[in-house]
Amino acid sequence: MITCSAPGKIYLFGEHAVVYGENAICCAVDLRTRVQVELDESVSISIESVLGKTGIDLDIHPYVSAVIKRMREFASIEGVSIKIDSDIPVGSGVGSSAAVTVATIAALNRMFDCNLTLEEIAKLGHEVEIQVQGAASPTDTYVSTMGGVVMIPQRKKLKNIDCGIVIGNTNVFSSTKELVANVAKLRESYPQIIGPVLSAIGSMSEIGEELVNNSDYAAVGNLMNINHGLLDSIGVGSIELSSLVYAARNSGAFGAKITGAGGGGCMVALMDKAKTEAVAGAIDAAGGSSIITNATEHGIIMESNS
Repeated sequence: MITCSAPGKIYLFGEHAVVYGENAICCAVDLRTRVQVELDESVSISIESVLGKTGIDLDIHPYVSAVIKRMREFASIEGVSIKIDSDIPVGSGVGSSAAVTVATIAALNRMFDCNLTLEEIAKLGHEVEIQVQGAASPTDTYVSTMGGVVMIPQRKKLKNIDCGIVIGNTNVFSSTKELVANVAKLRESYPQIIGPVLSAIGSMSEIGEELVNNSDYAAVGNLMNINHGLLDSIGVGSIELSSLVYAARNSGAFGAKITGAGGGGCMVALMDKAKTEAVAGAIDAAGGSSIITNATEHGIIMESNS
C-alpha cells in the first residue's frame, strides 16, 4: 500500500492575467489531498472518496479515472483499490483537482515503478486537467507537485511565506471555464481598457516578488487589496467574496483578495500570526467558512509505503 499527498494552493497575485502570459505568484498551502493505492486482486479498479465508490468513472471521479487511463501508457494497471481523502474544498479555487491529480499520479508511479520525475508528474497532471476541463493552467499542477511559493511562468522559487494565512470559502460554486470565457469577451470588447488592467495585475507579481522575498507582508497585503479591486473590475468578483474580503481587512488582515477564478469559491487573507483567529472569526461571522492554514515548501509527499 502506498499513500501520496499533494497540497492545495492560493494565488497572491495574478489569476486571470496569467492566462494572457502575465506573471503570477502562487503559494502551496498545507491543505492536502491524500491518495492511497493498494493492490487488490478482487477488483479491476476501485475508486473511493466522499463522492462514493466506483470503478473508472469519468463523471463521478473524472480526474482519478483520467489519470489511470494515462498511466496505463507506462504500466499495466489492474487490480487496484484507490482511496481519496482531502482537506481541500472542492471547486473553490484552492487547487483541489490539481492536488488529487498529481497525488494519484505519484502514488501509481511509485506502486508500478514508472520512474516519472516530478517535472514529468506535473506535466502529465496538466495534460489530465486539460483533458477533463477542456482548458487548464499549468500553474496548479506545478505548484501542487513542487510546493513552495512560485513565480509563474518562470517557475522561480521565492522565499516561503511566514505569516498567518486564512482562506474564506463562500460555499458558492462558480465555473472557472465560464469566468475565463467572460473575461476573454470583455477583453475583446474593450481591449484598450481590459488589456492594461490585466497588465497591471501582472505587474503586481513583479513588484511582489521582492516584497515576498523581504517578508514585507504589510506591503504584500496592500498589493493584494489592489489586485482584488482589479479582479472585481473585470467581472469575477461577487457580493459574497467581497463581504469576506472586507471582513478580513476590517479585523486586521494585511490584505485580502479573491483566490482562483472568482465568482464564488474562496478568498484569502494574510495577517500577523497573532491576528489569525480574529480574522477567521470575522470571516465566519460574515457568512463564510474559514480555514486557517500555512504556506508549505512541500509538494508531493509519500506518506506511507508498506
